[in-house]
Amino acid sequence: MHFAKAAGPATSGMHMEIPKTNPESPWVENSPPIAARRRYRGGDKKLSTYDLVEQMHYLYVNVVRAKNLPVMDVSGSLNPFVEMKLGNYKGVTKDLEQNQKGVWKQIFAFSKERLQSNLLEVTVKIKNSGEDELIVGRVLFDLSEVAIRVPPDRPLAPKWYKLEDNKRDKTKGEIRLAVWMGTQADESFPEAWHSDAHSTGQSNLSTTRSKVYFSPKLYYLRVNVLEAQDLVASDKGRTPDASVRIQLGNQVRVTRPKRTRNPIWKEELMYVASEPLEDLIIVSVEDGVGAGKDEILGKAHIQVSDVPSRHETSKLPDPRWLDLQKPALAEEGGETKKEKFSSKILVGFCLEQGYHVLDESTSMSSDFQQSSNHLRKSNIGILDLGILSARNLLPMKSKDDGTTDAYCVAKYGNKWVRTRTLLDTLTPRWNEQYAWEVYDPCTVIKVCVFDNSHIDGSKDDAKDQRIGMVRIRLSTLRTDRIYTHYYPLLVLSPSGLKKLGELQLALRFTCTAWVNMVTQYGKPLFPKMHYVQPIPVKHIDWLCHHAQQIIAARLGRSEAPLRRETVEYMLDVDSHRWSLRRSKGSFFRVMSLLSGVIAVGKLINDISTWRNPVTTIIVHVLFLILVCYPDLILPTIFLYLFVIGIWNFRFRPRHPPPMNARLSHADVTHPDELDEELYTDPTSIPEDIVRMRYDRLRSVAGRIQTVIGDLASLGEMAQAMLSWNDPRATAICTIFLLIWAVFIYVTPLQVVAVLVGLYFLRHPWFRNKIHAVPANFFKRLPSKSDGLSCL
Repeated sequence: MHFAKAAGPATSGMHMEIPKTNPESPWVENSPPIAARRRYRGGDKKLSTYDLVEQMHYLYVNVVRAKNLPVMDVSGSLNPFVEMKLGNYKGVTKDLEQNQKGVWKQIFAFSKERLQSNLLEVTVKIKNSGEDELIVGRVLFDLSEVAIRVPPDRPLAPKWYKLEDNKRDKTKGEIRLAVWMGTQADESFPEAWHSDAHSTGQSNLSTTRSKVYFSPKLYYLRVNVLEAQDLVASDKGRTPDASVRIQLGNQVRVTRPKRTRNPIWKEELMYVASEPLEDLIIVSVEDGVGAGKDEILGKAHIQVSDVPSRHETSKLPDPRWLDLQKPALAEEGGETKKEKFSSKILVGFCLEQGYHVLDESTSMSSDFQQSSNHLRKSNIGILDLGILSARNLLPMKSKDDGTTDAYCVAKYGNKWVRTRTLLDTLTPRWNEQYAWEVYDPCTVIKVCVFDNSHIDGSKDDAKDQRIGMVRIRLSTLRTDRIYTHYYPLLVLSPSGLKKLGELQLALRFTCTAWVNMVTQYGKPLFPKMHYVQPIPVKHIDWLCHHAQQIIAARLGRSEAPLRRETVEYMLDVDSHRWSLRRSKGSFFRVMSLLSGVIAVGKLINDISTWRNPVTTIIVHVLFLILVCYPDLILPTIFLYLFVIGIWNFRFRPRHPPPMNARLSHADVTHPDELDEELYTDPTSIPEDIVRMRYDRLRSVAGRIQTVIGDLASLGEMAQAMLSWNDPRATAICTIFLLIWAVFIYVTPLQVVAVLVGLYFLRHPWFRNKIHAVPANFFKRLPSKSDGLSCL
């Protein structure tokens, strides 16, 4: 079954409004679609299913079945199929072998914008033994009549039609079908085979259709390995060096070895389990008999479905004793011999349902809900996403002078959506709309564009190429407002940063519970279990990796698979890898934050050094007022911050921020640094390049080490003021503190503040070029860096 496009010029009725470019913005703003501007009808807020996207009309043809088809082959075989022809487009169903009553139940959709004929021809054909096609009959439809008499919002009930020959005479056989004109809001839209996503291959047609996916429900599995009894090594005279190996799927953890017959471990291991809970937990006790050689002393098995679960911070389930079954000894008759005595191991299992299983980085997560549905709270709103179109896409394939077969994938929470693949176009128009329930406003939705590499008989090992990603944080969206923008699609490659096009999205965040949304800002991100019984940091990255692998494997086994490379790109699997570019970006982000502190320090220095005498005199007056009326100090500070907040309201963002290449230094990174970042592990590059990169890494790490060491030294020098590491300095500091305490006690606080302030604001005539005594005293204090000089 496929769509085929016949030769000939393709006319299009597509009309696109040229948007206006804002030079201050990295994207282009657009007016909302017509449907969104007409949200309110008759004074009521009646939102249609597809109100964020442009309405697109399709001609739907539902081919159900045929009956009474004649046998036209001398061999008596009958392989019927249906061919629909509309201008230059042709849709073909699958052929049914040895079946005189063909049952297809397939729906085809022809885009109205590309209709090149007003006549739809539905022809029933058969394939004879010589692979020739014989025409049984046909049915003709006038599209002008179809558009008038068919409702556009729901599918039409199929009817029986008599087949006719070329002379419009009735022939033997009937076909049951329905033809109607509808939109993308039609319930048949997701199941239909689209003419703008046609393919000549039959096995990969499902990869071009839109589909909704759901991530599997994930749980943390807690395993407490406590102790074992009566372990016996194969060599009876040797004490076993026992360790416990626990495996769940491809997740394997091993405890520390204990050299005793009754070892006690008391170690806690964590795993990720997924529904349906059909996996098997394998508990093995191994004896380390040599370097890299282990001997199994016994095994035990338990189903994950048999593990007790815990919803809240209640007591862990009681551990259980498991019998360790030794490997069976084969006898001559082929039967197995079972021993009457067996060792035992005490293990506690618990399926944690009060945690949120991390499958994304915390800063870019789209969900923080617990694994258990019973613990989930009601939603606070609805997020509507309209995937409109893309433009200026670069050709991703070299065939036919360059082409791109683009589709989009969006993820929020556990719901994934994939649009249909639009083939052979650099300006695709999807106009598909989806909705999600929102439980936390401080979450992120991701939309990615890919080039489909699994059509037209592509190899199974081919990978869909990345075109770009858009991340939008819901907290940056104002409620009940429609945002429609073109977002740049940026991809980092070994040759540098590339802009592969622009993606037009429409978003709307509708809040249904204002009080709950506001109170969310005062609640922790993760569920209570993450703070009451936190997961060890050493386990978090390992668990997140396996959660990502489980999701990728499960979605890859769907009927229309979502490829592993697509899932891993959406989940930012490579975000933990070393990158000199990211390190530079993080460093300059810290420097940007410190720039404000530096600016304040520079301003204070300019005031104290009388660089602007008028400003310094004003500060003198304000300072004396605050000293005379100390109760005004805190109100003045808060009032000043309030004025800053009101003043910044003028410069508030009007739209969610896009991907910033300059912030991550992606636009100025050296090609060798990009090659180092994007190269897969393990490396196989020449030794001289590895040596150069190693030397560079040591240089960068050395500078970071110096900065961190200097910060540590400052803190240790502050502690050394009273630690008596330098007896003379501590004595001086102690005596000074005593004198200062007596002086403050006998002197009014206002006088002390005036003296300190006037000394700090003294005129440059009374200043010395050399550093002040307190600064010199602090720099002479010792730190613990002296103990590192010889290490």
